[in-house]
Amino acid sequence: MSSVLVVDDEERVRTFLSRALAGEGHEVTEAADGNDAVRQLAAHRADLVLLDLVMPGMDGLAVLESVNQDPHPPAVIVLSGIADVGARVAALERGAADFVAKPFHLAELLARTRLHLRGKGGSKMLVGPRILEAGRVRLDLDRRRVRMDNREEVLAEREFTLLAHLMYRHGRVCRKTELLHDVWGLDFDPGSNVVEVAVRRLRNKLCDLPIETVRGVGYCFVAEAS
Repeated sequence: MSSVLVVDDEERVRTFLSRALAGEGHEVTEAADGNDAVRQLAAHRADLVLLDLVMPGMDGLAVLESVNQDPHPPAVIVLSGIADVGARVAALERGAADFVAKPFHLAELLARTRLHLRGKGGSKMLVGPRILEAGRVRLDLDRRRVRMDNREEVLAEREFTLLAHLMYRHGRVCRKTELLHDVWGLDFDPGSNVVEVAVRRLRNKLCDLPIETVRGVGYCFVAEAS
């Protein structure tokens, strides 16, 4: 069973989502504002957070910043009626795993929650860990842990997805537009440095991580010999 925190200042939205998620077998808690969400996350871990952006007091972007101070942050799906592309980019830059516009289709939202909960305890069918290995790097696809030589690190959602993408294509140059589309779900370049920031975070966690910068093009994972 996975734990999900629903954060929205509209009670009807919280009730609707809580019932749907409980029907999927999840343990669901609710928060009516950002401050309440931060308090609950400090007291009890969650596997996934469904987060509204516009709320009184602490807004969703501030909650995202707080969540990502945790060394093992939960995945966050932002739900927002703001149509502005800038809001979506701002949420992704602050570590959101996904962005779903309101009004949303429940079936799609539930599919996205299943995707982001995969490997977090939501599935009981896994027999053992799934490992992606390239050279000296081992990536645990179920626990979002990367191991290189004798060092192991837990990755945030976006760091994990980016590294997995590069490792699956080791030896190939992945263009920035490809990474924005496949990792961030963006069909355009917003002019921000979200890719560069995520790569820098990976390098800071594992300084010898074999990700090469191809200037003006993108990045390439070079699978070194073990």
